[in-house]
Amino acid sequence: MSTMDDTETRDSGTRSWWQRQLPPSPLARSLSVQSILFAVGEGTFITGSAVFFTQIVGLSAAQVGIGLTVAGITSFFFAVPAGKLADRVGTKRIWAVSAALTAGLYLVWPFIHGFAAYLVMMVALEVVSQAGWSGRGAYTIDIFTREERVQSQAFMRAALNIGFTVGALIGGLALATNSDDVVRAVPILTGAILLGNAYWITRLPEPPAKAPAHADDEVIKPAALKNRAFLALMTGDGVLGTNQVLLNIVIPLWLVEETDAPRVLLAWLFGTNTVMAVLLQVAAARGVDSVARSLRASYISAGFFVLSCAIVLVTHDTVGWLTIALVWLGHVTVTGAELYQSAGHWGFMSELTDADQRAEYQGAAHIGGTLGSVWAPALFTWLAMEHGSLGWITIAVIVVVPTLTMGPSARAAERYLARHGSAT
Repeated sequence: MSTMDDTETRDSGTRSWWQRQLPPSPLARSLSVQSILFAVGEGTFITGSAVFFTQIVGLSAAQVGIGLTVAGITSFFFAVPAGKLADRVGTKRIWAVSAALTAGLYLVWPFIHGFAAYLVMMVALEVVSQAGWSGRGAYTIDIFTREERVQSQAFMRAALNIGFTVGALIGGLALATNSDDVVRAVPILTGAILLGNAYWITRLPEPPAKAPAHADDEVIKPAALKNRAFLALMTGDGVLGTNQVLLNIVIPLWLVEETDAPRVLLAWLFGTNTVMAVLLQVAAARGVDSVARSLRASYISAGFFVLSCAIVLVTHDTVGWLTIALVWLGHVTVTGAELYQSAGHWGFMSELTDADQRAEYQGAAHIGGTLGSVWAPALFTWLAMEHGSLGWITIAVIVVVPTLTMGPSARAAERYLARHGSAT
């Protein structure tokens, strides 16, 4: 046994820098390919979705927003039932079926016209997608050993970023033609790519079989939402996840309205974020294989979040290249918050979810994350744009306080799982 371990150590030590950027196992590589397939398909449609909805489906901007809101509400209430369904039917099976149905729905998009049909389609997509994401989340925990879970999911996240970038390029090329016929064909291309994604999922290995449950177990086993400590932890994690609001909404708005930085800097900001997400996500997740290390990653994320607020707030009074450098640095630090928050989240999901209710816990995590973040776009934008430096300080405090509760919540969730859960 020691000889094998020594060999593995020597092999990992002789791997080149480029090899270390690739997933370490055939299974992780297969799941990374799947992530790219999915993201290319989705990214192609998302890039031109605003044009598609307004020019092809015939909606107003307000109607598009209403549809997105209704879909989000549907996702919130369907999250736990979708997880329960995935646990019963099988996580890989529900993921594959969901992927195939999603592909089919995209193929229907060119035939949709008007607000009512759009609303029905958005709700159907959200219901199907939520079931698939619950199945996928549970599958990617069950299929790997505890030591491999977080690192493998980091590679998959990097692959998603690559896929979305490629999809954005394809969608951008479609928009550049200024042709309604080309824009109308985009969801058909997306549907075709996602059919390939569904087929790829069916070729993945089956997760380890679980021991059959006794009839009494289903009555005794508490629902995931009964684990209040886990729900509180995920709510705190959701607050920490509002780094996306700074990244995508508040800092760009601040740059345009409150600084003298050129608007073209926005392209550099998002380009830097993408490169960092691809190259540094695995490094940020390295060693996150316990509750304690997941908490450490969360605290590091909060530190980057606060640092970003502190850097950006001073750019209201700076000029020229100093403003450009500081806004860019503020975006880099909030990207650091994103990378470490993701690593901590995967660690919590690996260590603090019941092995027999893995997908249901995915749904509970979704509810907690939504509670912790749904209010942030409106509040953070109002604080930063209307209250300046005081607003940025308040945003930092809003993030730090829930983060400090995550330690007690995580330890309570650990004790709860020891009493009521199955081994992870």
